[in-house]
Amino acid sequence: MDFMLGRRLRELPGPILVTGHTGFKGAWLTFLLDHLGIDSVGYSLAPTADSLYARANREGAIPEAFADIRDFDQVRAFLAKHRPSAIIHMAAQPLVLESYKSPRETFDTNVMGTVNILDAAFETNHVEAIVAVTTDKVYRNDNSGRAFVETDALAGKDPYSASKVGTESAVAAWQQIAKVSGGPKVVSVRAGNVIGGGDWAENRLIPDLVRGFASGQQVQIRNPESTRPWQHVLDPLSGYLMALEAVLNGKNIPALNFGPSADSLTVREVVDIATGTWPNGESVPVSYEDGNGHVEAKSLQLDSTLARSSLGWKDSWNQKEAVMATVRWWDNVLNNATPALEESQIDIAHLLQRISG
Repeated sequence: MDFMLGRRLRELPGPILVTGHTGFKGAWLTFLLDHLGIDSVGYSLAPTADSLYARANREGAIPEAFADIRDFDQVRAFLAKHRPSAIIHMAAQPLVLESYKSPRETFDTNVMGTVNILDAAFETNHVEAIVAVTTDKVYRNDNSGRAFVETDALAGKDPYSASKVGTESAVAAWQQIAKVSGGPKVVSVRAGNVIGGGDWAENRLIPDLVRGFASGQQVQIRNPESTRPWQHVLDPLSGYLMALEAVLNGKNIPALNFGPSADSLTVREVVDIATGTWPNGESVPVSYEDGNGHVEAKSLQLDSTLARSSLGWKDSWNQKEAVMATVRWWDNVLNNATPALEESQIDIAHLLQRISG
């Protein structure tokens, strides 16, 4: 039994469009939608060879296009062809350090790409709701450690977070357009540091550790005392689906946080959990550096009270469990030759058991 998650979405006349479906979170979302029996279509850049999408042999699993959200005409044509009833917009340039290397491209993708999705959707008569995925890094952060709530001030420090604040501004503008002129419901969703099997991105903690575990080579870790709201990827994804169902059912929710219920763990604590979970992980040398505090925030924490009270959402993994589940996913896939999709289905079954219990 798959609980009640997705029941409203299964009743939609058209599929759900997942932008960024070849990315880490996007691939997991299509796995979850498939498991729940919800039709989806995908629009994304072509996958990288080491992506979860590629590891799970997902090409052709759903109707899809490999295209750029910055191309408005292609976005519009895709919507006209597939007539989605809802959109979960995840396509983005998601890396802080990469944003310093390519700031213009980061803004172009994250802000104008979102504008293209919103504008094209508002031209249709079939898109009923849009969930726009941003980040916990949109909040003005003084590193006090206070958990952010949805009404806190937004301000970006680095090109990535600033571009996501721009995304939030675009979402707010189209929310206002919907009030004045009608159109799809739009909600912004902000998650913490999402982890899970299949993420292989550079300069991310768990992927860096797994590469070290797999190769036996030293791992260099940044800012060991920085805190982040670590969460298993399926926790915010289930929240996104609940948020979509809520706005389709008439709730007015401009923005929602999805983060762990406990205080954020430090980078060092996550490293200790991961090395203790991977077979012989303690034998892999780890070095720490504090060299880029000016680049990345020291403290991040989200208050998800609104998601809990308005949606009944809850996290199904605590932070330690999320780290352990992620490392075990990689151990089974890399060392035990378990197919990536099969290993992911185990985590999906865990999610559905937890939220129905």
